Amino acid sequence: MEILIALIPAIAWGSIGLVSNKLGGNSYQQTVGMSAGAVLFAIGVYFVYQPTIDMKIILVGLLSGALWSLGQMQQFQSMKFIGVSNTLPISTGLQLIVNTLAGVLLFKEWTSTRDIILGIIAIIVLIFGVTFTTVSDTKETKDDSKGQKKSGARALLFSTLGYGLYTITINAAGVDAMAVILPQAVGMLVGSLLFSMKQEIKSQYTLRNILTGLLWALGNVFMLISMEKIGLAISFSLSQTGIIISTLGSIWFLGETKTKREFRYILLGCILVIVGGVLLGYVKS
Repeated sequence: MEILIALIPAIAWGSIGLVSNKLGGNSYQQTVGMSAGAVLFAIGVYFVYQPTIDMKIILVGLLSGALWSLGQMQQFQSMKFIGVSNTLPISTGLQLIVNTLAGVLLFKEWTSTRDIILGIIAIIVLIFGVTFTTVSDTKETKDDSKGQKKSGARALLFSTLGYGLYTITINAAGVDAMAVILPQAVGMLVGSLLFSMKQEIKSQYTLRNILTGLLWALGNVFMLISMEKIGLAISFSLSQTGIIISTLGSIWFLGETKTKREFRYILLGCILVIVGGVLLGYVKS
């Protein structure tokens, strides 16, 4: 039963790119709608658990939520430019690398020779995994195609920055996970609204993407429950398997075209990213 609970975040988070793409809308509408759904879910969680919320938790939650909105909005932007199957494996791998380096440099998580050896191996595996997911058989000659790749890479850079600072803020503060959910969700909504000030967000697509927010929040809550039951290492590692759902789903259900060679490299890259995540989870244990 514990393993099934731990797989819920992978299914929920791995489906977000597919669901948001089907629901439609631009990256701003998707992020605002997703944030609104997260707020609704967080309110329900608050009334069920009734955690104690102090000023520190409020400030940390608002800041981390705003940083998350930057990461998520730019990830949606990248999906528009280079597709779900290219964006999510790279994004997952980069987040794992950034969080690992932050853990080592800021929080001194690697304290033994074993940690250093396994950690370095994990990072190398992640780098290979991310590299394999970018293999392309198409020779891009058009300026618009090159421009899309550059825009996608820039969006991924800002997405990784936002996501990285979002998790670093939570880890550095050491606040109660259940208590910070509501302030964090409010920060997500406020941040997404600020980033979308000059955009048209009063749309049916914004309302539709509330469902995406509920899906993300469901995964978030079960991730916390899983961590309590079976520990960070296993729950974190299992959550990474969601990229298989998002990557293969985008090819099979969203119609993103790949050659047989590209498909093999993407699948291999996803597996390597998962293996790297498992190794990092083992080191953290």
